[in-house]
Amino acid sequence: MKHILFIITSTNVIGNSNRSTGYEFSEVADPYFEFINKGYTVDFASILGGIPPETGYDSGNENSKEFRNSNGFKRLNFSHKLSDITIEAYDAIFFPGGLGPMVDMVNNSLVKKVIRDVYESGRVVGAVCHGPVAFLNVNLSDGSNLLSGKKVNSFTKAEEDKDGHTLVDVIPFMLDAELKNQGALFSSTTPFEPYVVVDDNLITGQNPASASGVAIEMMKLINTKYN
Repeated sequence: MKHILFIITSTNVIGNSNRSTGYEFSEVADPYFEFINKGYTVDFASILGGIPPETGYDSGNENSKEFRNSNGFKRLNFSHKLSDITIEAYDAIFFPGGLGPMVDMVNNSLVKKVIRDVYESGRVVGAVCHGPVAFLNVNLSDGSNLLSGKKVNSFTKAEEDKDGHTLVDVIPFMLDAELKNQGALFSSTTPFEPYVVVDDNLITGQNPASASGVAIEMMKLINTKYN
C-alpha cells in the first residue's frame, strides 16, 4: 500500500484586505478520491496542526460534497502538525492550493526541508494551483535552486485577474512570475482549463480543474518507480 501526505496551509486571511482564505476545498477532495479509489492511503498534515481553514466549498461538486461527509474530512480536521511527521513514511507529498499557502509556505524552513528531502530521495512531489508556491526558495543539497530549469506550472496571472486577486490587497506577488524568477520553465493553458506538467519526480497543475490530473500523474510515477 502506498502512502501520500497532503500538506495543508494553516493561514486563514491574506492581503491588506484581510481576505478570508485557507485551502481550496476541491483541491483536497478531488485528489483525495483519486488516491483512495486506487487503494492509496492519504494522511493530512498542516503547518500548525488541528483544523485547517478552508475556502471554496461547493455543495454542487459531488466530490466535495462526498468528502465533506467522509472519514477523510474528519481526519483532515485533526491534521498532524507538520513538525511531528516522519516524512520517510510517505511515498509522495502533495500541496493543494488556495491562497493560504501564499502566506505560510513561501519561506517556511521545514516545508523547504521536507520538499528537498522527498525530492532528493526520488520520491514524488506534487502541487496544484497556488500549491507550487511551496517550491519557492528550496535549495537542494548541492546549493542549486529546486526550480532552476524545471518545467512547472501554477495558477496564472490571467486567472488571478479573472478572480480579482489584486497585488498587495489580496496576494503578495504573482506566483507564475516568481516561479520564473527562480529559474522555472513555466508553461500554462487557457485560464481554468486542466493542465498538468511532469518533470522528473516533480508534478504541478495549473488550477482547481487540474487537481485530479496531478493525482493521476503522481500515481503513474509512483507505480513506475515501485513496480
